Amino acid sequence: MSDPGQARRAGHFQSGADDYAAARPVYPPELSAALAAVAPGRGLAVDVGCGSGQLTLALAGHFEAVAGVDVSPAQLAAAPRHPRIRWLQGGAEALPVADGAADLLVVAQAAHWFDLPVFYAEARRVLCAQGVIALVTYGPAQVSGPLSARFARFYDAEIAPFWPPERAHVENAYRDLPFPFPRIPMPPLAISAEWPLSRLLGYVRSWSAARAPGADAVVAAFHEDALAMLAPDAPVAIRFPLTVIAGRVAR
Repeated sequence: MSDPGQARRAGHFQSGADDYAAARPVYPPELSAALAAVAPGRGLAVDVGCGSGQLTLALAGHFEAVAGVDVSPAQLAAAPRHPRIRWLQGGAEALPVADGAADLLVVAQAAHWFDLPVFYAEARRVLCAQGVIALVTYGPAQVSGPLSARFARFYDAEIAPFWPPERAHVENAYRDLPFPFPRIPMPPLAISAEWPLSRLLGYVRSWSAARAPGADAVVAAFHEDALAMLAPDAPVAIRFPLTVIAGRVAR
């Protein structure tokens, strides 16, 4: 990686890739179906900043081929194998995809890390005529039940100083990200699940903020309090609101 920004972004997610893959939320099937429905064809979908492939795998059910692109070899190594998916190491600003090859270019929970003007130029290059670019983000977790107040205090006050500045774009549902493409209406979606407490704690450990210098003590205190309130296998209701910003590239 020649881009120092790419190296910094990869560093947030290079370590703990197996934990990241196990802990991340699973996108609802309605998301990949909605993205496929607006694409001009079902030939190739490209998932940029794919991580360990949570959305990439779902897209493989709708497209003849899917490319999962990420700067982190550790994340790609943790991704599932699938006959329709190619896992490619590369940055959003220099995609390893041929000109005009893609019907869909999607970025899930990663666009806030990119050099967006350069990435958008790449999107115009790799998308076919009327191809679709989509930015997907899920908002902060909403936890219900007895852990709700403790989780809110941990998220809103204790871990907040450790997030990188790019996290602000997730907090405001990408409202401030530039998007220079004619928009396509997308349906309202959310991720809703019931996780055992152990998975929620694993998800917290996967956060970039949780791995920041100095965050160990506040993360450990939250884990201790959570385990004092609930057994590791106790169910926790969790919801993530989804935002999908989609547009079409004209030729």
